Amino acid sequence: MALDLDQLVNDMKTAASGVLQADVSTLRGFTQQQLQAIAQQAELVSTGILTKQITAETQQFFLDGLEDMALSFAKTLRGLLMVTIEKVWNAVVGVLWGAISKATNLVLPAPILNSQ
Repeated sequence: MALDLDQLVNDMKTAASGVLQADVSTLRGFTQQQLQAIAQQAELVSTGILTKQITAETQQFFLDGLEDMALSFAKTLRGLLMVTIEKVWNAVVGVLWGAISKATNLVLPAPILNSQ
């Protein structure tokens, strides 16, 4: 049985889109919540600086805290994106291996993604 290339392309798009739609909404929720928290912290720091509750001596401490929050956010987002990429890869490879298995009447072992 020959592969239907148009159908294979559509199946891969559908598999990837299914993963992305689910994960993008998760990412959006996380991103919005975390960015709001960082923005609120920035507001507290700026208000503290203006009202002199944060002194020149403690200002860098609070600014460092904001940097840490931003770095933590970026690292967590990177991790979530890597998980999403792996899910998309698994979905697309699953479609490809399934199509080749069906066309050749072979059971192909699923490949393993070495994401490092």
